[in-house]
Amino acid sequence: MRGQKSRDAVSPAEQFNQRIKHPSFLKASEFGVEYGNDVPRMALTSWKAFNFFDVSEVKPAGSESASLFNSPEFSSICSGSDNIFLGSSHGQIRILSSAFNVVRTFHAHDTGSITHIKQIDGTSLLITVSEDLSNEPVLKVWALDKPDKKTGGPKCLSSLNVSNGRKQFPISALATLDNVSQLAVGFANGSVTVIRGDLINDRGAKQRTVFESDEPITGVEFREGPTTTLYLATTGRILTLTISGRGQGQPAKNLEDNGCGLGCMTADSESGDIVVARDDAIYYYGVNGRGPSYAYEGPKQLVSTFGDLVALVTQPRTDAASKTGILRKFVGAGADDRYRSSTFALLDTDLKYVAHTEMLTSQVRTVFAEWGDFFLLTLDGKLFRYHEKSLNQKLEILYQRDLYVLAINLAQKVGVDTAQRNVILRRYGDYLHKKGDYDTAMQQYLKAIDNTEPSQVIRKFLDSQRINNLIEYLEELHEHDKATVDHTTLLLNCYAKLKDTDKLETFIKSGTNFDLETAIAMCRQGGYHDQAVFLSKKHGEHDRVVDILIEDSKKYDEALDYIHRHEPDVAYPNLMRYARVLLVHCPEETTQLFIEYYTGQYRLKKDAPVAPTQAASGGAASAVQNLASFIPLPYRQATVTSSPATQDNRSLSLSAEEAAAAAKADPPREYKVPKPRTAFSSFVDHPDQFIVFLEACLDEKNMDESDKVDLHTTLFEIYLDIAGSKTGQEKQKWEAKAKTLIDGHDISMDASNVLLLSHLSDFRDGTVLVREQQGLRFDIFRSYASAGDTASVIKALRKYGPEEPQLYPAALAYFTSSPKVLQEAGSELDTVLKRIDEDGLMAPLQVIQTLSTNAVATMGMVKKYLGETIERERKEISNNRRLIESYRSETDAKRKEMDELGTKSAVFQTRRCSACGGSLDLPTVHFLCKHSFHQRCLNPVGDEDVECPKCAPTNNNIRAFRKAQEDSADRHDMFLDTLQRSRDKFGTISEFFGRGVMAAPALE
Repeated sequence: MRGQKSRDAVSPAEQFNQRIKHPSFLKASEFGVEYGNDVPRMALTSWKAFNFFDVSEVKPAGSESASLFNSPEFSSICSGSDNIFLGSSHGQIRILSSAFNVVRTFHAHDTGSITHIKQIDGTSLLITVSEDLSNEPVLKVWALDKPDKKTGGPKCLSSLNVSNGRKQFPISALATLDNVSQLAVGFANGSVTVIRGDLINDRGAKQRTVFESDEPITGVEFREGPTTTLYLATTGRILTLTISGRGQGQPAKNLEDNGCGLGCMTADSESGDIVVARDDAIYYYGVNGRGPSYAYEGPKQLVSTFGDLVALVTQPRTDAASKTGILRKFVGAGADDRYRSSTFALLDTDLKYVAHTEMLTSQVRTVFAEWGDFFLLTLDGKLFRYHEKSLNQKLEILYQRDLYVLAINLAQKVGVDTAQRNVILRRYGDYLHKKGDYDTAMQQYLKAIDNTEPSQVIRKFLDSQRINNLIEYLEELHEHDKATVDHTTLLLNCYAKLKDTDKLETFIKSGTNFDLETAIAMCRQGGYHDQAVFLSKKHGEHDRVVDILIEDSKKYDEALDYIHRHEPDVAYPNLMRYARVLLVHCPEETTQLFIEYYTGQYRLKKDAPVAPTQAASGGAASAVQNLASFIPLPYRQATVTSSPATQDNRSLSLSAEEAAAAAKADPPREYKVPKPRTAFSSFVDHPDQFIVFLEACLDEKNMDESDKVDLHTTLFEIYLDIAGSKTGQEKQKWEAKAKTLIDGHDISMDASNVLLLSHLSDFRDGTVLVREQQGLRFDIFRSYASAGDTASVIKALRKYGPEEPQLYPAALAYFTSSPKVLQEAGSELDTVLKRIDEDGLMAPLQVIQTLSTNAVATMGMVKKYLGETIERERKEISNNRRLIESYRSETDAKRKEMDELGTKSAVFQTRRCSACGGSLDLPTVHFLCKHSFHQRCLNPVGDEDVECPKCAPTNNNIRAFRKAQEDSADRHDMFLDTLQRSRDKFGTISEFFGRGVMAAPALE
């Protein structure tokens, strides 16, 4: 709300009442006021007038309050600190509340009339001045919050007589600083007295007349800053006087040779400027002198400020302008003024409009502001309250008159938020759109873009004739990061409709915020592939760049080059995604990139470094080179060939080989090398490139063993597959390659895979090699036998037979399988029979059964074998019989010896000790084993049985062997396992029978 201190006194007519007979004053009044016409002014007649205030007459409820403003005792008024202060001609002060009730009354002065009152806003200080022309004016400072113990009223802090050189002239103006350290008092005789001192604590004050003039003083105002300046107004001049700070003590400086009437000078509390009202205009004075002025014709009676508004009271002009009219301005004309009309206006000089104006039927006595409202008191005692309307109400008034520019300026001046300001801008835009001023309307919509629903504006400009305005709005939406997917789509469609490639490129390169997905999609749909690539690169959408280059632009080599220029985490997914397409169009380059990546040697592709060049004869070569530096890396060529004009100069770049060598000098990137099998599917339908890839991976020394298995197996399969489609030497060539993969003692492939692949491809050499390396000799022999290849069977038998004896029984069965095979075998049958017989590989009965299976072999063929076998068996039987007899005789001898030991006495004839070798003497110990010892040589311990030291080791061995037999007698699992693995099962049973395995358990 607006607020302003009140005028510190009543109207001039009241102030100078009963003083018009003073000769000096009459003389000063005759000066009048002259106004210059050399200053440019802005006429108020061109300003718009509004009714921004609600006017109501204040009618106090109490009988006492109701008559105060119309009382003949009423002499002065002021406001401040939420109260109104009324001074009377009898020296009393009445304090009114916001309800205009008298809340306090106290006697301030004993003599004279209180002509000036000033309340220091925000404090409890009140300054009063009483005058009578017989004595000097009396000035008092009151503390309203400190009661006087004697009177009960406010405490008077200080009191002093205002000096005017003993000249009895009325006070015409009063001003004070907020801290009451200095006061300025202007007199009707043209003198100004400045009072300095501590009036609050009554520590004394000094008075000095700082200015004297023949013209009456009509106004005094302070302006504080680095220096304190006092502005003085007379009826003929405006002056400034420095009263403290730099320049103090210098004479008053004349600002202008035109003065003003009494009550027509005030200070703007917001800017600090001095406002002066003359009959022709309103003038502003600042620190640099006179400021702007605003023409407003009419005799001025009173000027004040209310916030940022200027309150102005004027009187209608009369034809009888004379000195009497001028005099009436100061001293009034008695009761006739009550019925003369006056004009009251509130002006906004910043925005240049009239906030309120009205014609009053009575003269204005004074104006003041309090409680956020402005008050006007007329001579007939009527008090009017002017309540300022809210901002929204003001705006509605402006809307009704289509004054949107003023509405915008007003909102900006009061500092509304952005949302409310944008509402005004949007309404202004709607107004202009209806008028057909589309360009200006769009400017308003653009200013209000932050909180305007875009669809409301877009719908207004969907007409094809307004497409440029629509583009402008959509571009601004993207600038403010308020665009949606639909907005981006619409903008790009507009560009496409206008075929404005330049704007499209400017849009996507401007860094404007927009939906990237939509922009790229629209560029791709519209055929703007280069722009789509640019957007994707700019925002780091590497996957999309590759997709556009391959799917849309069909620039496969450029896409592969782009992949090769990025880090592994970017390059690998794109390489795998488009591997098949790239292998079709760039087979060698793609295969090489696969090899680098899967062998851990991936390096970022770089342009060939430029070699130092000699100074060119002209600037052309340098210009070309400088221009090339601005070309994006993916679009540069590795080499630059010199033009005919520069053939004598050195090459601008290195050769391709040197560039490759320079690239290899950089260390490879660190990344997790994927398993080679992940790339296998990419080479479908590209066997040649696949072979190159596999062979290169196999050459890598640091390849994992499991990966080598995959590589060998896959490469082996491809070799065999190609060999199967070839004939003659070509087939042998590929089979030889396949054989080299498995020809060795330690192959990394799984034998079953090699066998399966070899079988499927009918690659017998592979089958044989693997079976041989894996020790599957019997399988090799069986494969030959199943194929009926007798020569290979004989060869395999001779090669593997010594290490694989079981081949001989198999060979015997194969040789006697058919007459043809038997004939091809020839004498090899006898060799087989001999080896079987020598090694005991088959029992004679088994041999006979095998030979009789197919009824191919004749008796004559095996006669020799049978004869030798029978003779050998007879010799073995004879030997066994002799061995049995020797065991029986030995057993009988042992039994007889045991019987004799138990039944017959033993004779000991040994004479020497078996331990020490000395002659035996008593006591002597004899053992049944015929060993004798000195008792001292045995060293018996306690009562334990003494055993012959000589026979003890043998006996211990026998006992241990016997215990082992007893323990093994219960190990039936060991017996069954040994029996299962034994070739001579009857011999095994006999051995375990002798150990007691089959003996009955002993009874306890």
